[in-house]
Amino acid sequence: MKKTFVIIIYSENTSGLLLKITTMFLRRRINIESLNVAASEVEGIHRFTIVFNETAEATKKISMQIDKQVGVFKTFFQADEEIVAQEHVLYKVSSTMEAMEKELQFMDVRCICVQDNYTILETTCSAEINKTVNAALVPFGIVEITKSGLIAVMHANLPIHQRLKQIEP
Repeated sequence: MKKTFVIIIYSENTSGLLLKITTMFLRRRINIESLNVAASEVEGIHRFTIVFNETAEATKKISMQIDKQVGVFKTFFQADEEIVAQEHVLYKVSSTMEAMEKELQFMDVRCICVQDNYTILETTCSAEINKTVNAALVPFGIVEITKSGLIAVMHANLPIHQRLKQIEP
């Protein structure tokens, strides 16, 4: 049965690695729902966070194949319930903050910028909550939305973080 999984990859920052990894998903016809690549907590080591829907067996296979790639230090796969995940969203709305204040008062929405003809708002929360915020903002005239890929940390306390600190990229 397919469900949401997150693969977290720790790797060197080498050109071509992202292409190799996404090609593995393409060959298996697995659609990537979200992809985030950024520096990790260890200097010189990058972290990929990939979200997709697939079976546990297929996820384990692709995770093992990614782990064998040159430049990859370690790959983890976690089910959606085994992680804490958030996404960051910016909304450009053609309304004033005062007009939206009552509707947004119980939501964790921050005002970033106010101009004469638009307001820029920010949220950092789960995808479900962002859908609620989006629905609340529709009547106020959403001009533009941009969101990050999912960022996630694992509930498990794994020793990999200590070993990563010992690696010299």
